[in-house]
Amino acid sequence: MEQEVPVVIHNSNEPDPGTHAASPIPEQVKELGSTVSEAVTSFMESEQYEQLKEAAAKVKSYIRENPVPSMLYTLGAGALLGFILKRRH
Repeated sequence: MEQEVPVVIHNSNEPDPGTHAASPIPEQVKELGSTVSEAVTSFMESEQYEQLKEAAAKVKSYIRENPVPSMLYTLGAGALLGFILKRRH
């Protein structure tokens, strides 16, 4: 599958990235991104992630084996949630 990749050509009169020009991404955002990335990586390596994947596989198989009851459960949960949210407004 081929994809088109946009190419950006920089003008020579733009500031050099090594100069004191303002970074497009603030340092706090970079640190936050790094922290979130580390948290996601550690979660994906945990036992809870494996349990979550197993539970998702069980739910998928239940839905395939019982499509009508699954649809009715979903419809009922959506209606209940709709009534609850409607009362709050």
